[in-house]
Amino acid sequence: MTTRLEPRATPAGHRARIANRTGVLLLILVFTYLLSAFVKGVVISAFQIVLFLAVVLIAVRNSTLKRRSRHIAALILLAGSILAAISLALDSKGPGAGVANMWTALILLLSAVLIVRRVLARPEITLQSIYGAISAYLVLGLMFAAFYYAMYHFGGNTFFAQGEHVGDTRIFQYFSFVTLTTTGYGDYTAAGSGGQAVAVIEAITGVVFLATLVARLVAGFRGAGGAGPAADPTPAPTQREPAGARRARTRRSGASGLVGHRPSGPARRRGP
Repeated sequence: MTTRLEPRATPAGHRARIANRTGVLLLILVFTYLLSAFVKGVVISAFQIVLFLAVVLIAVRNSTLKRRSRHIAALILLAGSILAAISLALDSKGPGAGVANMWTALILLLSAVLIVRRVLARPEITLQSIYGAISAYLVLGLMFAAFYYAMYHFGGNTFFAQGEHVGDTRIFQYFSFVTLTTTGYGDYTAAGSGGQAVAVIEAITGVVFLATLVARLVAGFRGAGGAGPAADPTPAPTQREPAGARRARTRRSGASGLVGHRPSGPARRRGP
């Protein structure tokens, strides 16, 4: 009876699977942003919580945490997201919606930390690193938008100095990414000192992100492109020869060594 052993996953295959998950993560983030930009409603907001849950679960899956820790984190995140969706459904324009948006901001913060940590831990610059950097930047913008929206609900549905009452997250995401990229159109500004302080933190975060993570990616790319591949001094492993072929070759070499063998030394006698 023979037992079939499953082949182990090679490091290259493992990296390819992680890169695929990072690409899916980026697609989910882009889809979530576009969905919130063109569609509004309580159902869409609850569906966004599900999408953000998928984002953080992929980030946890790609992290260096142990398997048991990943499973515990996944259960906690799932339970919290269900409670946040229920809170949003029960109170879509008051503190219940603020609690749901605060939970969304926290899970996005966790996602950003895990993604950036994964990108910085890699010794070489790969496609996964590029996907991870873009994903982390989008996560930061969506995270601050959720913080602003939570402050809006906790502050009596007022946030902007223009006095506009916002019914969905579209304006907050627009304001967040304008602040993150330090564009500063000026059409929307935070009225209270709390919103202004968070906006300043977001602007500093965006500048530091571009100056550190993107600079590392550029430096790593230049280092990988400038130096050629180093030669490996270790000889390549040769294919192991079957035992039967090795014995046959040994017999042939021994037989050929006996042909034409002439004794040397004292055993050789000279003729008269």
